[in-house]
Amino acid sequence: MLRIGLTGGMGAGKSTVARTLVELGAVLIDSDAIAREVVAPGTPGLAALVEEFGEVILRPDGSLDRPALAAVAFADDVSRGKLNAITHPLVGARTAELIGEASADAVVVQDIPLLVENGLAPLMQLVVVVGAQEQTRLRRLVEHRGVDEADARARIAAQATDDQRRAVADVWLDNNGAPEVVREQVRELWARRLVPFERNQREGVRARAGYRLVTEPEWDMQARRLIARLHLACGASAVRIDHVGSTAVHGLPAKDIIDIQVTVADMATAESLADALTAGGFPQATQVTHDNPKPSPSDPAGTDLTLWGKRLHGNADPGRPANIHLRVQDSLGQRFALDLRDWLRVNESARAEYLAIKRGAELAAADLTGDAAGEAYYGVKEPWFDAVYPVVTEWARARG
Repeated sequence: MLRIGLTGGMGAGKSTVARTLVELGAVLIDSDAIAREVVAPGTPGLAALVEEFGEVILRPDGSLDRPALAAVAFADDVSRGKLNAITHPLVGARTAELIGEASADAVVVQDIPLLVENGLAPLMQLVVVVGAQEQTRLRRLVEHRGVDEADARARIAAQATDDQRRAVADVWLDNNGAPEVVREQVRELWARRLVPFERNQREGVRARAGYRLVTEPEWDMQARRLIARLHLACGASAVRIDHVGSTAVHGLPAKDIIDIQVTVADMATAESLADALTAGGFPQATQVTHDNPKPSPSDPAGTDLTLWGKRLHGNADPGRPANIHLRVQDSLGQRFALDLRDWLRVNESARAEYLAIKRGAELAAADLTGDAAGEAYYGVKEPWFDAVYPVVTEWARARG
């Protein structure tokens, strides 16, 4: 099962996107609909609200008078907290129930207007944001929904900004044009990313990237989103989680695959995280993998797993390949990943030298495919890692 978070500001056209996803086969869970369902007449939710705020919040027919509820529940932070304490658990329980009813191969789309405001993005395996310019949104609210313009402006101002939404958006759907334009974007997203993502996760397959070097200004933001999801999956078992590798060095061309290092206390902890990571969309690559051995006084052969061993997972999302390296705190491999990144960030000549090596590796892999391409690519790079290892470790030691 794949969980997608769908959000967007008022008037952005989120409903059009949701309907299109349902037509394509997604299971839609509408948080607004659930919020109304759990306080419908005769429900424990409505009874709890009446007990807390009084019968003034009821219409003559016994249903909830939402404006009346808003007047008393949003009067101060204490009242708002009481409202949330009643409704949020009910909405959460009903949402979990609906997710549990979905099939194992479902693409579940959770339509959550306040996903950004409530910090729910890390709970989703992919966040899709529907965006439109403010003037377009105002026009839609006024002309199509009959909302007073001043009220529409106030509602938009109270929601997250576009910058805040972009920070959590794995996918941004531009909906400034005609409805068919965004519907075509959704159909392409479904075919190229969502269906393969769900299949990869269900089958335990990591998304792969080619060996062509590119530069992507969004790498750091994309890494932050992955790190937020990994923190949720790993919980307290992660000592720290860092963006490492070439994509963590601003301006350095790299393969379009993000490297994330999860630091753990020991290899047993790394092993214990396998199921949680796989369930979160990060399937395991192999039982145990090794970094390229580098000489050290304590392990001249480079064979001690407590020094060089790691667990390797990957992102199942074909739209954002990533390697997730689980390494033991203070092991040689864990420290070298951080030190190499920091050394490259401050050393221009080292970056130039490394880029020349990477270009050679790219050329070596250019006419090959599969494992042969990987062997050729890393066969060029690994001797350079061996050569700079003592330089990098001495640099790190000198800076304390």
